[in-house]
Amino acid sequence: MKRSVIETVLGAVVLCAAGLFLFYSYNSANVASVKGYEIVADFSGIGGLAVGDDVQISGVKIGTVTGVTLDSETYLARVRMSIESGIRIPVDTAALISSESLLGGRYLLLEPGGDDEMIEAGGRIPYTQAPQNLEQLLGQFIFSMKNDDN
Repeated sequence: MKRSVIETVLGAVVLCAAGLFLFYSYNSANVASVKGYEIVADFSGIGGLAVGDDVQISGVKIGTVTGVTLDSETYLARVRMSIESGIRIPVDTAALISSESLLGGRYLLLEPGGDDEMIEAGGRIPYTQAPQNLEQLLGQFIFSMKNDDN
């Protein structure tokens, strides 16, 4: 009987520690949704960008991807994003989809321009660049090396 009480108390301690780690990781990961205004950007390809991915400027999270759809007229991927209310984005900003690491994970990188006019809520980022496809780049490299040998 004494042994089962000790096991129960030890189990409760382990569960509390796991809960504390979960709480700490959630708070430090900055995964809370961003409240602000919404803008869109059209891409020829999104390469795995998904709803909930970060929107960053200079490595700082300023928003979240809120939707990804296909524009039925242009056949471009339309990415909707929510930007923090205090952040104003110039109309000549460029949007790029970038990788967090070689193992995957994408985020939307905004490179602000120098225009004095700002994108309004519901506006669109006109300059976009789709992500580089690693398989295509490797294939081009391999075939260029093969052709150089001849």
